[in-house]
Amino acid sequence: MADVVPAPTEVPPAPLRTDGARFVDGFGRERRLRGTCIGGWLNMENFITGYAANESFMRAEVRKVLGDEPADRFFERLLTSFFGEDDARFLGENGFDVVRIPLNYHHLNPDDRPDEIAAEGFRHLDRAIEALGRHGVYSIIDLHALPGGQNQHWHSDNPTHIAGFWGQASFHDRVERIWRAIAEHYRGNVWVAGYNLMNEPADESGAAVGPVYDRLLRAVREVDPDHIVYLDGNTYSTDFSMFDEPAPNTVYTLHDYVAAGLGRSPEYSKQIALDKFLDRSAYARRTGTPLLVGEFAPIYDNDERVDAGRRQMLDDQLDIYREHGVSWTSWMYKDLGRQGIVNARRESAYRARFDAFVAKKNRLAADQWGSDGVGVREATQPIQDLVAREFPDFDPYPWGRFDWVRTLVLNITISQPLAVEYAGLLRGLGAEELDALADSFSFAQCEVRESLLDQLRRG
Repeated sequence: MADVVPAPTEVPPAPLRTDGARFVDGFGRERRLRGTCIGGWLNMENFITGYAANESFMRAEVRKVLGDEPADRFFERLLTSFFGEDDARFLGENGFDVVRIPLNYHHLNPDDRPDEIAAEGFRHLDRAIEALGRHGVYSIIDLHALPGGQNQHWHSDNPTHIAGFWGQASFHDRVERIWRAIAEHYRGNVWVAGYNLMNEPADESGAAVGPVYDRLLRAVREVDPDHIVYLDGNTYSTDFSMFDEPAPNTVYTLHDYVAAGLGRSPEYSKQIALDKFLDRSAYARRTGTPLLVGEFAPIYDNDERVDAGRRQMLDDQLDIYREHGVSWTSWMYKDLGRQGIVNARRESAYRARFDAFVAKKNRLAADQWGSDGVGVREATQPIQDLVAREFPDFDPYPWGRFDWVRTLVLNITISQPLAVEYAGLLRGLGAEELDALADSFSFAQCEVRESLLDQLRRG
């Protein structure tokens, strides 16, 4: 396998493409891509920026408190501050050559205009891709939240536990419209590394995901035949059984979280991590298509007794990826200090206002990501016990009874009133105070988790 080459300082003459199991850049050079995901930005997630519930619900509650114009101004300032030129420079200077940019469909196809594409929705995506390109970094555009929710959890901006996307033809029409618009907008852009058609689909039937992918792939190819298309496996990018022969210039992207690295299992060994990777990557390896891990990495507890083991897990995964010639984008770039390479500082205006709220949210286990799923045990355990006792054979898709109960009890029932409380903490703030909160996520006001950066640079 070829060594990783530095990002080119000149504009490549053609987009990145696949050649068998390889990525090849516009200069004809083999690339093993290494980078990160800008989670929490154009698709907001609760554990990343501290709110509760799903993005649309949170935004609506903030709008009730602030009013329309101040809310629009606050969110625009937040998006502008969260990722900019300094962030792109940091990534390029540290040897990363690709980022995956999660995008919520609302930016391009809002629910009050389902038959239209909102041209203004490209503005932040455009400036990020342009800035990253100036520093030799490619961008993968990832549709992370689809209308109706393509999976059962909050990160698809789903306020329920039902993946409503799969049963609604009108939702499929809207997503095709979105992808045709994206392909038209970025056709010929050599710094776009391709199109990730949907993040972590979870089609319980297993029958809809394949035909939907076929439809979207045809639509994109009709508009833009040159860019790579990335297809996540079903059941949160772990199951590739719906695919037959691979399509040209297409990558079958796996997500490779290790349960122990998320605090969900006491058992860990490098062999466990390797076995999971080999299972999830079997389709790509069998068909000779490029290996790309679109998400991976542990969550940190900021407790050295725990985090030393988490760092070892990450080293193990990076060893596996080097051995197998895997390209990767870690989850993720920036947050409040749980998983990001870059973190909002403890003394920032945002953390000063919201750290106590986040501590309450963690105590109640309202976020699925990074929580024990238990929270207040005297309240949650009787419900878990009741369902287990009365319905011993109940094993709902995708992750079973425990996850199903905690999603309903904690990630919805507890999270939604917490989102109201989060919005209430903005009440009465003036424009300068709101700007200071948003600017807390600017690169200049953040700090780097140096141990994580060092590991990833060596990856």
